[in-house]
Amino acid sequence: MLLVVLVAAGVGAWIGRRATQHPAAAAVGPATTPQPAARTSTPTVSHSTQPKPKPPGRLLYGTPLLAGAHVRVRAPAAILVDAGTGRVLWAERPHERRKIASLTKIMTATLALREVPWGSKVAVARSVTRVPLVREGLRTGEHVKAWKLFYALLLYSGNDDANQLAISSAGSVHAFLREMNDEARTLGLRDTHYTSPSGIRDHGNYSTPWDLAALTRYAFRNPRFDKLIRTKLIHVRWSAPTNSKIYVNNNYLLHEYTGANGVKTGYTHESGWCLVASATRHGRRLIAVVLDSPNMYADTTRLLDFGFASLG
Repeated sequence: MLLVVLVAAGVGAWIGRRATQHPAAAAVGPATTPQPAARTSTPTVSHSTQPKPKPPGRLLYGTPLLAGAHVRVRAPAAILVDAGTGRVLWAERPHERRKIASLTKIMTATLALREVPWGSKVAVARSVTRVPLVREGLRTGEHVKAWKLFYALLLYSGNDDANQLAISSAGSVHAFLREMNDEARTLGLRDTHYTSPSGIRDHGNYSTPWDLAALTRYAFRNPRFDKLIRTKLIHVRWSAPTNSKIYVNNNYLLHEYTGANGVKTGYTHESGWCLVASATRHGRRLIAVVLDSPNMYADTTRLLDFGFASLG
C-alpha cells in the first residue's frame, strides 16, 4: 500500500494510491529518500547532552529601510526582512500579537532538531494518536525514525508529529512547552507565547510578524532545518501495512515563485491564513511574514517582489 500525504495550504488529507496526484507533486522531479546521519536500534530517544547554544544577540534591527513605500498587502500584520543581515525592510503592525496556528511548528522544529538525534528511533506514545486534526496517522507503539517525523512536521504539518517530537525532546508535552517559552524569552521574542507544540490551540498561542521573522532567521542557522523547509516532496519507506508515504510540502510558493526556499504555512479558523516565506535571488535571501491574510501567497509574492526590486 502506498499512502500519499497531501495538504491544501495547511489542511491535510490521506489519499490512497488510486487518488489523483496533486499538481504540486507533479511539478517536481523524482523524489529521493534521505539517508539518516546515524543508525541506532534504540527504541526510544534520550535527551541530548549537547550544550544549549548561547543567546544569538539581536536577530532583527532597524526602522524599516523602505518605510513609506506602498505595497499592496491585505494582511493586517506583515513584515519583510533581509535574512542575511536582519535588517527590517518593510513592516505593517510588526509587533501586533496574533494567533499563528502551525507557524508554531517553526519553534517546535528548532528545539527538537537540537534535542532529538536525527537518525534515532522513537516509540509513538498513545496520547499522540489522539491529538486534533491534522494528523498523519501515527500508530501507538510503532517505531519511527526521527527524521521522518521532522519531514512530516514541516511538510505535511502533522499535529501528531509535533506532539511526538515534543515528548521525545522533553519527556512530556508540558515540559516541552516550558522549553518553547523559555527559548522565546532567550531569543528576545517578547510578544510570543506557546500553548501547544503544533499550534492547534489558539487560546494563548500567539506571536507577531517581527518575532516570527526573528525566529526564522535563527532557525536558518541549522542546516537541517533549512533543508527540510525547502523540500517540495519526499517519498519515505514505512513499516507495514503502510509500507511507504509521500509528503508534499503545503507551501505552494515553493512550486510557484522563483527562488522560493521556505518556510511554513498555518491556518485555523481563528488565526486565518498565515505564512512565513523565504526566497533567494542574486545571493540575497529575504523573509516575508503575513498573518491572517485573505491571500497569503499573493501578499508574500508582492512583498518579496518589492524587496528584490528595491534592493537590486
